[in-house]
Amino acid sequence: MRLFHLRTFVYLILSVQSLVIRTSSANHATVSTRNCIGSAENATNELWKVEFSSDVVENEYIVAFNDYYSSKARNSFVASALKSSEVVSWNILPRNNPASDYPSDFEVIQILEKTQASLEALLQHPFVKRVTPQRRVIRTLKSSEDVEDSPVEYKPCNKSEPCWQQKWQSSRPLRRSSLALGGAFWHSTGRYTSRRLLKAIPRQITNALQADILWEMGYTGAGIKVAVFDTGLNENHPHFKKIKERTNWTNEKTLDDGLGHGTFVAGVIASHKECLGFSPDADLFIFRVFTNNQVSYTSWFLDAFNYAILKKINVLNLSIGGPDFMDHPFVDKVWELTANKVIMVSAIGNDGPLYGTLNNPADQMDVIGVGGINFEDNIARFSSRGMTTWELPGGYGRVKPDIVTYGSAVRGSGIKSGCRTLSGTSVASPVVAGAVSLLASAVLQRLHVVNPASMKQALMASARRLPAVNMFEQGHGKLDLVRAYQILSSYKPQASLSPSYVDLTECPYMWPYCTQPIYHGGMPTVVNVTILNGMGVTGRIVEKPAWQPYTPQNGNYIEVALSYSPTLWPWSGYLAVSITASKAAASWEGVAQGQVTLTVESPPEEGEEEPRRSLLKLSIKVKVIPTPARSRRILWDQYHNLRYPPGYFPRDNLRMKNDPLDWNGDHIHTNFKDMYQHLRTAGFYIEVLGAPLTCFDAKQYGTLLLVDAEEEYFPEEITKLKRDIDNGLSVMIFSDWYNVQVMRKVKFYDENTRQWWMPDTGGANVPALNDLLSPFSMAFSNQVYEGDFTLGGHEMYYASGGSIAKFPAEGVLVRQTLKDQGHEVLKGETVTAEDVPILGLHQVADTSGRMVLYGDSNCLDSSHLQKDVELPERMEGNHLYRYSKILETHGLGTPQARPLPACPHLAWAKGEPLNISAPTNLYKHQKLLSIAEPVMPVVGRREPQVIPHAIQEKPGWEVGPGGIITQQQDNTHTLPVIAFLGMAVVLIFFALQVHKTKTKPRRRYRPPRLKRIQQLVGRMPNV
Repeated sequence: MRLFHLRTFVYLILSVQSLVIRTSSANHATVSTRNCIGSAENATNELWKVEFSSDVVENEYIVAFNDYYSSKARNSFVASALKSSEVVSWNILPRNNPASDYPSDFEVIQILEKTQASLEALLQHPFVKRVTPQRRVIRTLKSSEDVEDSPVEYKPCNKSEPCWQQKWQSSRPLRRSSLALGGAFWHSTGRYTSRRLLKAIPRQITNALQADILWEMGYTGAGIKVAVFDTGLNENHPHFKKIKERTNWTNEKTLDDGLGHGTFVAGVIASHKECLGFSPDADLFIFRVFTNNQVSYTSWFLDAFNYAILKKINVLNLSIGGPDFMDHPFVDKVWELTANKVIMVSAIGNDGPLYGTLNNPADQMDVIGVGGINFEDNIARFSSRGMTTWELPGGYGRVKPDIVTYGSAVRGSGIKSGCRTLSGTSVASPVVAGAVSLLASAVLQRLHVVNPASMKQALMASARRLPAVNMFEQGHGKLDLVRAYQILSSYKPQASLSPSYVDLTECPYMWPYCTQPIYHGGMPTVVNVTILNGMGVTGRIVEKPAWQPYTPQNGNYIEVALSYSPTLWPWSGYLAVSITASKAAASWEGVAQGQVTLTVESPPEEGEEEPRRSLLKLSIKVKVIPTPARSRRILWDQYHNLRYPPGYFPRDNLRMKNDPLDWNGDHIHTNFKDMYQHLRTAGFYIEVLGAPLTCFDAKQYGTLLLVDAEEEYFPEEITKLKRDIDNGLSVMIFSDWYNVQVMRKVKFYDENTRQWWMPDTGGANVPALNDLLSPFSMAFSNQVYEGDFTLGGHEMYYASGGSIAKFPAEGVLVRQTLKDQGHEVLKGETVTAEDVPILGLHQVADTSGRMVLYGDSNCLDSSHLQKDVELPERMEGNHLYRYSKILETHGLGTPQARPLPACPHLAWAKGEPLNISAPTNLYKHQKLLSIAEPVMPVVGRREPQVIPHAIQEKPGWEVGPGGIITQQQDNTHTLPVIAFLGMAVVLIFFALQVHKTKTKPRRRYRPPRLKRIQQLVGRMPNV
């Protein structure tokens, strides 16, 4: 079934000049029906599907201390903290693992009488840093077949198996799980041509990346300690020759791999026969952190991480991940690992092709986050896309992944012997981890300069950019092992930036920045740049970054505001650049350029007296246009979309029971990306509001978009919006379902924690939206509907949406016949409801704006690809206040609104004009700071079986703008010319000598000089 896309409908509503719905042309975008889906699978190659759940373990808490202490000291701290509390029954849980003999920075306690007073008593202890719930992770790996995208198979709901029935045991989809992937996801999403030459899949992944070149130089991973955190490894596996230690961190009494995932990952890194790994001579340390039942706990990871620090691990592969960057003990321990020079490589996630689906810890600045490509060098469909969502709703995400490499149909070790083929970013991660181990062994004599930042800098600088792919899909590009070696062998400690330049005119790489020019009066464009500091684990920015507009390139038309990390730790920080057009550019069109300069300083290393410093230059290039007309400007409300919270927030579509919790960070450039692109194509300009509704000038905008809002509203926002609409602002509101009885029905009992989990809201916060709409006599109902219908001759789908309960009589209501999904959830029966009002259009007054209400936001959300009507009331006892920016957090009685915060005001940097020309190619302009030029050994090099690469770059790196990392231009083609000229000079020299000899006159014979001397002084005495 092909459906008329509501993104087109948004365009129509914004375009009409009357309250008449128009249809669009036939070439508008279409989407497939979103429903309960299954898929048929055709066998091509073995893969793994991952099912994941995570939950809080009842009455168990992780108490983190501010330093490492002995077991006796930790026990005394906990006892003294709880002595004055109301808790009588508590105990410290034993941790029987190899780390128990060493000091630790945390303890796991069980409080049988859980009271808030006990937690507060622990937090008040001077040596306690944080108290967080213990978590259990359950991962299910299912073998399946590798297939292309299968057609959607509709599975109708029935009484025996309704789609809303809860069958999971999870409180939230952390997905801290293996990222091996199954089924219909490994093929690429690249550009389409009708006929193309398909590349063969290589027998050895090492050949595809030219690891054999480094092997023939004598580098095989020797001297490098590599840790594999996974499901274990069998002791006598024939593929491995240097297993230094196997440790078990689970509650099972075995070290062996019962699943095969850990064996495969270890094989990609270090197998020495059959399916080869990159570093066969590396020292393998196997950490078994998942049971055969695929269960793990946060505390197991924390102990294992501590042990890895004690063992001085060099490289650590983590083929697991999840969106839970708020799991503080885990995140803090990852920071501590990298601060101890452990290079962590982690999979970016298998939630592609959706944007904003990055997994933790791969999304952290100090971790190398790896995405996947196939052997045609196209981004794999399964590979998660950026941006990061830590910074939402007020800021903007960072660029991730860092690099991409082969993750589709890769061969690795079988559980006992032989080889198997798997796909997923779980596969791409050990490819990079093995390459990093090999690179580290190749510069073993310079290992003191190898750290998480310098290794990431080398990988980014050497990566080959894929054409027609944006930075949120590929990061810095495809892994290039040989070029990375060239850079690392001549690396000089320095700081760098990622991205290394900002060119808002460069498409598609700089998507979405390049899709919309800037103009005066618009919301600033925010670019979040990562600072990598290879000079030391800590650092700082000296003085303030400076903004230097290029005078010849119209830099005076740009205004820049800068914010940055006060401390760079570990190995990294951020530089947030807000860009807008100056008042002088209100009617100007053209390209403007400038640069931001900053100096990063780190303490001197051993044997050094002066601090290490690195000057960085961030080139900025933007397209400026005159300020568009008000009718073409749309404001997207980001402030009232909650970023991924730690509570139970159900999906907007109740039929998506396989992934029931809404963890995507809503944003116009992530899960609403398709709508953004459609509106841009239609000629609209979309800006993002990351502050309350009181913080924008409504006279500048034609329409305000409120989509899937989960947050409450300040009273002042309600008053201002009424005034703005009276003054001509139009508002479109896309809601979702909210029904207290349905919310109670979709609660679930977690057998692991023996707790009931209740949603904190519905698909949207409809009661809050009704408060916002109350001045206009409008409201959404508490009914839940779904089904197919036709609008304007186009087929559409309504996915778990609400209906309109109140609307002015003079407005226009569009009604449809739909299924009463709420009745189905509560009674298990399918009932059809007629004349359900789902769309309302209203002109408030002749000089006022228009209002459009629609009961379902799934039509806009790429991740989700209705008698007597009652108004919904807020669920009693919900915990929304815990995550809200608006509600007070004490939770006593009815939550009250906080005081309205002040609107953010950016401090625009004072320009320091430069009367010089800007570089023409910002990408190629960046250079790398290096020591003396290294000599590349000459080896008999075998050509790889597929994807041949020549050693095209000689590592003669120059000092560029602050040492920002980018490869130098190819210059090896000049070597044959130099050799030929040298030989020519030699031949000419000999020819001249021969010519001189033939043309000189003959001279009479004279004895040699030594004989003449002997004749004068007599015969030399014998000695």
